[in-house]
Amino acid sequence: MIALVDCNSFYASCEQVFRPDLTNKPVVVLSNNDGCIIAANKEAKALTDIPMFQPIFKIRKLLDENNVTYFSSNYTLYSDMSRRVMDTLMTFSPRVEEYSIDESFVDLGCLNIDDYNVIAHNIKNTVHKNTGIPVGVGIAKTKSLSKLANKYAKKIQLNNNVYVVDSEKKRQHLLRNLQVKDIWGIGKKHTIRLQNNGIHTALDFANMPVAWVRKEMTVIGERLWRELNNIPCLELETEASAKKGIGTAKSFGYKLTDYSLIEEACSYYVAEVADLLRQQKSLASQIEVSLQTNQHSSIDKQYRNKIYMNLDTPTDSTLKLTKEALKGLRQIYKNGYRYKKVGVNLTQLVHQNEVQTNLFANPHKSESECITKVIDNLNSKFGKNKIKVATVGNRTKEWALIKEHRSPRYTTQWGELMTVGSSLCKPNKLVF
Repeated sequence: MIALVDCNSFYASCEQVFRPDLTNKPVVVLSNNDGCIIAANKEAKALTDIPMFQPIFKIRKLLDENNVTYFSSNYTLYSDMSRRVMDTLMTFSPRVEEYSIDESFVDLGCLNIDDYNVIAHNIKNTVHKNTGIPVGVGIAKTKSLSKLANKYAKKIQLNNNVYVVDSEKKRQHLLRNLQVKDIWGIGKKHTIRLQNNGIHTALDFANMPVAWVRKEMTVIGERLWRELNNIPCLELETEASAKKGIGTAKSFGYKLTDYSLIEEACSYYVAEVADLLRQQKSLASQIEVSLQTNQHSSIDKQYRNKIYMNLDTPTDSTLKLTKEALKGLRQIYKNGYRYKKVGVNLTQLVHQNEVQTNLFANPHKSESECITKVIDNLNSKFGKNKIKVATVGNRTKEWALIKEHRSPRYTTQWGELMTVGSSLCKPNKLVF
């Protein structure tokens, strides 16, 4: 049996954990640069007149009138809270697949369990006790069925965020009460095609002849069909596969015309992606740099461009990657534009033990590799970006994302730890 554990309104729930005064109150989280709403808790979703993905400046008055609390996205906090949830799940089973930042598959087949309803509620209650994050739990024989069970657990209030498919009767009930569009892996086009053939519920799909499914939806559709019929086809992936590309592209807080500021931002992003590259023990053979203006602006001249820089020898050195990235940036930069975004993407990745070196490359460790290792050790000990490449500069506030409503990074920064005290405490302390 496999459990799918999914955090409820994860980003908003992370904010509420450290703001108990917001319990049962509407909370939303904004996108980068406080652009639009990207996440909302159930209380905010209940306010149907508040549209998702609308620019915040258009609906700020509406949010204030409905007493909605809004936060800038705080991915450092969300990532750490996700890790804590995953660590808790590991106490129930050694085999856990981290499917996304807010959901995981947990293999319960290796455990001696008499009542799966008991373990499902135990998982839900333990995660909430350890982290403060509410979750839903769906348990079934296959991954696809557990995904549907999780959706159904949250859909019907009487389920109490738990649904276990431990009998044929429950499987039939689950599939009968969910639509084709709810099936994991069936997109909009396949949904329309199935509906045009009179297939509306998940049960309708599961009862179709397998030959028809294979013909109309290829082998991927056949796997889904078998999974819904209690035939496991999708294995748990307990070890994350190495990424084939690592990149980032963030909008500036303000439109920039100063090349030196764009250069600083580019250098900062190179350091970020190079660090991730080293974490998965990979080397990059190519680096892509992109630059663009605000495509949504009606008053700015528009320009966008990108360039690929091929490296003689694959590397994970921040110094080497920064040098190549800035070389490319200089080639695509043009005066006379107000730029909104720069991006860096590392591609053609290879494992550090499988690299084919250049004929003229020095087989011994280079000076930059030694420096990179020292920098990584210092940053690991004293904090991110304590030691950095000089081109990163010290003017981050002039180009960084706008985060006027970002909450403290309670769990990862000593200077932002929550302070609890009595009513006589200082004004900057949080009082309960």
